Amino acid sequence: MNGPNAVLFGVSGAALTRDERAFLRDADPLGFILFARNLGNADNIRHLTSDLRETVGRGDAPVLIDQEGGRVMRLQPPDWPAAPAAAEIGALHARNPDAGREAAETLGRMFGAMLNDLGIDVDCAPVLDLGLPETTDAIGDRAYSADPETVSVLGGAMAHGLMREGCLPVIKHMPGHGRGTVDSHKELPRVEADLETLRATDFAAFRPLNDLPLGMSAHVVYEAADPENPGTVSRVVIDDLIRREIGFDGFLLTDDIAMEALSGTPGERATAALAAGCDAVLHCSGVLTEMEDVAGNVSALSQSAARRWNRARAAAQKPEGADFRELDSALTAQLEGT
Repeated sequence: MNGPNAVLFGVSGAALTRDERAFLRDADPLGFILFARNLGNADNIRHLTSDLRETVGRGDAPVLIDQEGGRVMRLQPPDWPAAPAAAEIGALHARNPDAGREAAETLGRMFGAMLNDLGIDVDCAPVLDLGLPETTDAIGDRAYSADPETVSVLGGAMAHGLMREGCLPVIKHMPGHGRGTVDSHKELPRVEADLETLRATDFAAFRPLNDLPLGMSAHVVYEAADPENPGTVSRVVIDDLIRREIGFDGFLLTDDIAMEALSGTPGERATAALAAGCDAVLHCSGVLTEMEDVAGNVSALSQSAARRWNRARAAAQKPEGADFRELDSALTAQLEGT
């Protein structure tokens, strides 16, 4: 038995269409990712996550979402709690390190409890990119700090909180998007820093958390390693920087391959990312013709990817069963306590 294919798809709306259902049944993706266009009320979301898994015949197919806090939250008020951006938690940590670390973990627990209740078991957070003067606004306040140690401490606390409530974190964007000066959704960032600088800064934010189960690549050119190819499609970046320099042996997802930083057709992008060493491709647009192209260019998880995925799945913890509303109140008190 070959197992699922090395791709995770977004879908077009809050319910599967007949064409999507037929496509997904045949394409057998590893999992799915949800966006605002997919989200109704809590019952609607639970129905969609159940339907997605039923369509591929795997009750453990992962369902992902971007729920970071601040402006990157798919689940938003008034139906869901407001939450601080990473930079706000970083500022709290600068004033009171213990309070900042506690708030980061509480935020992770709150999101984990929310998502677990909806059938969403992977959160594409925390962001471990550095917040530097030149950092593109596309990252901006999604970064905790310019200091790698602070980023690791707070990102690790959020990841721990998520896992306490049964939700797997995804550290992103490896090996670091903080030096990118343009938005990779729209164009290709290029980083000119030398490897010694990157080792001491960007990579240092990820290295202490290299044992976490899931990571996401960056569509960024690192000129000191590979001046031709973005990290997502660079064997050098993945093997030398992510796997060796950072020491990450978890399951590596691409960032959304529909982003404009990459070139080629969706299928060509998928092929290039898998050939470079990514374990699975993330395609988010929900456009069926693009999804068909991607599906025609991916195959079952490689042996090494399947090993990493099984290890990641085994890292999922039994939820502690916290009430996210109570955690929201606790987080508010922590943020206002200094």
